[in-house]
Amino acid sequence: MSGEEPAAIPPDTKDWTWVIEQGCPECGWTPPPATEVASRVHATVPRWETVLRRPDVTVRARPERWSALEYGCHVRDVCRIFGTRLTQLLTEDGPTFSNWDQDEAAVAGRYHAQDPLAVAGEYAAAAEHTAGLFDGVRADQWQRRGTRSNGSEFTVATLGCYFLHDLEHHLADVAG
Repeated sequence: MSGEEPAAIPPDTKDWTWVIEQGCPECGWTPPPATEVASRVHATVPRWETVLRRPDVTVRARPERWSALEYGCHVRDVCRIFGTRLTQLLTEDGPTFSNWDQDEAAVAGRYHAQDPLAVAGEYAAAAEHTAGLFDGVRADQWQRRGTRSNGSEFTVATLGCYFLHDLEHHLADVAG
């Protein structure tokens, strides 16, 4: 939580949407049925809280990777973004999601300097909120469609899988 700005992380330019169908060989994740998304998001909360209480939470193990704190801020914001996107899918016909640049968000939000305990609480609130939204999806809503700003198309079901992968993948990144 120093005031010194850390070195920039190389931007992640991969389009990770392939994990929805193929799973992720990097972290071993396999796409679950969409109806399991909410319970698995709930299950990430105590794991992220544990990670964010580590004494080395601000240390970057490798200069080109975020610290556990920075990843915690990222997944907190992912929960917020995906809660908004899910709400759009459930309330609008064919929405296009606003662009979100995760690397820009990390710099602008000074992820490296945030209070880890506050982030843990904010993550829990955001994850529980978004999980609750997924809990409320009706059977006839799973195939509602929307489009990301880069043209990638999502259904409620695929958005849920994509979202869940991000949370669980980054837990693997921080050995959580």
